[in-house]
Amino acid sequence: MSSCPFHAAAPAPAPAAAPADPDAELAFLAEAHPAGVKPEWRARLAAALAAGEPAPLTAAELTWAGRIAWRNHARCIGRLYWRQLEVRDRRGLEHPDDLATSLREHLELAQGAGTVRSYLTVFAPPDGPGGPAPRIWNAQLCGYAGHPRPGGGILGDPANAAFTRLAGRLGWAPPGEPTAFDLLPWILSGRDGKPRLYPLPAGLIREVPLAHPEFPGFARLGLRWYAVPVVSGMRFHAAGTDFPAAPFNGWYMGTEIGARNLADTGRYNLLPAVADLLGLDRRHPRTLWQDRALLELNAAVLHSYAAAGVTLVDHHSASEEFLRFCSREEAAGRAVSARWDWIVPPISASATRVFHTPMREFPTTPDFHSQPPPEGLA
Repeated sequence: MSSCPFHAAAPAPAPAAAPADPDAELAFLAEAHPAGVKPEWRARLAAALAAGEPAPLTAAELTWAGRIAWRNHARCIGRLYWRQLEVRDRRGLEHPDDLATSLREHLELAQGAGTVRSYLTVFAPPDGPGGPAPRIWNAQLCGYAGHPRPGGGILGDPANAAFTRLAGRLGWAPPGEPTAFDLLPWILSGRDGKPRLYPLPAGLIREVPLAHPEFPGFARLGLRWYAVPVVSGMRFHAAGTDFPAAPFNGWYMGTEIGARNLADTGRYNLLPAVADLLGLDRRHPRTLWQDRALLELNAAVLHSYAAAGVTLVDHHSASEEFLRFCSREEAAGRAVSARWDWIVPPISASATRVFHTPMREFPTTPDFHSQPPPEGLA
């Protein structure tokens, strides 16, 4: 084994596409039916799998498939709580209007009064081999616009610049002068694949204004972030079936906001502004101004979410929770698929035990997977 655990994270080259393995695809049934899987139950799903049709999962089977998909997902550090996932079976919904109504319900349930609860909502699958399915065009249900500046550059989140342009072409505009934190509408499509715009009701998405416990001037930066990350651009795969519209959420780890979304040079790139606020010397990297600004930005995120009563975990606690998850999986006789470069936090990495833990990523099912963006957004 290499002395550097990152080396274990590099996935092997993708094998050539192969027919789905019924035994692997349907193995989760043993957990969905702990009293025993009747032959006719397995035959029901195996027949659909062989025909390339959507699997006729029961609601209970869908729930277990969703929970196991979270348990399997190699890029998630928060899998200790996989059994707590609530799965909303909305496979009968395929019109964008119905999706929009259900998505508002998902957000309200997940946000609660601040104690974030994990939900997966599963909408209609393709209507046959290669058939169309409803899609959520947003990568996340919550996101901030990326407005082009007249002189170049982006006001807001550069990651959402293309989506913002499409929303504009469909008729969306921010409610006032563009700002760095304008919440985006939803773009949804039904089986016809045509994008439809859904502006969000005021107050639907809870946001947390950021302040620092020791630097009162920090609030003058006017920073904020939304409470719950609802991933909506990935596909949920279970029993040989892809569900392209299947938004799911856990809760934030602080570094996702403070060390990536707000700090990455390709995102909000706020470290220079924070350093200047703190009076740090930016003339040379040896002053470690970036490191110190990054630490204080993350301290502000942790402080602000706690003050607002919104669930959020720090990266040290999340690392220990992940290792507890691994221990439980080992005791259950299950190997853990994990990507080291996704599990290890982006700050203070070597101060966490996961940094020193070799990991291996391997294919699993059920699981969540990336998928190409809808045509028109690529």
